[in-house]
Amino acid sequence: MSRRNQIVLVIMVIIGLGIFAYSLRNVALAQLMHDLVHINGWWLILAVVCMIGYLLIESRIVQVFVKDRIKGFSFKDALRIPLIEQLFNGITPFSSGGQPAQLIAMIQTGVDGGRASSVLLMKFVVYQAMIVINFLIALAIGFQYLAEKLHYLALFVVFGFMIHLVVILGLLMIMFWHSFTKRMVNLLMRPLRWFVKPTRFATWQVTLDQKIDSFYHESVRIKSQWRLMVHVALLTLAQLSVYYLIPYFIMLSLGYSHVNILMVTALHVLIVMVISLFPIPGGAGGAEFSFEALFASYITSRSKLVLAMILWRVITYYLGMFTGMWAMAIKPDKVTEDIKD
Repeated sequence: MSRRNQIVLVIMVIIGLGIFAYSLRNVALAQLMHDLVHINGWWLILAVVCMIGYLLIESRIVQVFVKDRIKGFSFKDALRIPLIEQLFNGITPFSSGGQPAQLIAMIQTGVDGGRASSVLLMKFVVYQAMIVINFLIALAIGFQYLAEKLHYLALFVVFGFMIHLVVILGLLMIMFWHSFTKRMVNLLMRPLRWFVKPTRFATWQVTLDQKIDSFYHESVRIKSQWRLMVHVALLTLAQLSVYYLIPYFIMLSLGYSHVNILMVTALHVLIVMVISLFPIPGGAGGAEFSFEALFASYITSRSKLVLAMILWRVITYYLGMFTGMWAMAIKPDKVTEDIKD
């Protein structure tokens, strides 16, 4: 981990502590301590287990994809990948550092860079597709509530969904209309010539064409393995489901036992969609605000609302980052067996 990334990590922790402190400005410390002491630890542990389950299922997804191509890829090596992804997603704008960090982690295990890129690309496609499906379900359940209570957030949610939808549609176009998509992308890139040097533009164009071709060739291979894709899609649905349940178990731990599990889960899906729009690493500020705004109608106590937000943020954001630091320190096993045909 570079010194620059270490500095960013420290800054994000400081920013997080500052946001927590600001949220607590109107909360009596005695009331907060009372709520904390009387929390139901079993429900809270279950919320943590959901986050651990989310990471373990993603590890299994990585292993399924890699073992389809390469022998000897251990679960220990697979586990490092999502943990390192969590760390670099958390310290880079728009979670842009997660993919490159995963690639480097897989190369460290001995997986060829090209094969590692293909695995991560297909994992990304399935993940995006399941995100869109989950969002459509959540939209049907919770959008009316969102539009009535916080109509300004509804606009962010729809915009976030459109971004994810465009991404998955673009990937599907590459899979099924490869040549047309390449021509369209090159056409859309032409205005960039007015703002960058010709050599840089040519480099970008070649790189983009190579990535499109690489994804297309990998998609041709993977389309013939529909059982594998169905397996991974179901695992991804399970992964997202346990993640989206985390606020529900936090609310149960605080004594709110009569909340609607479907509505709470749907609202969490919408929050995650909003967070993806904020350029600050981890969606700092926007994540906390969205959580408090959406769950204020359910958690009427101000101290419990802030406590729920802090617990949610620690479990879903900081836990992943700190376990990612641990994963960075673990030496990976090397893939030593032959590549499958």
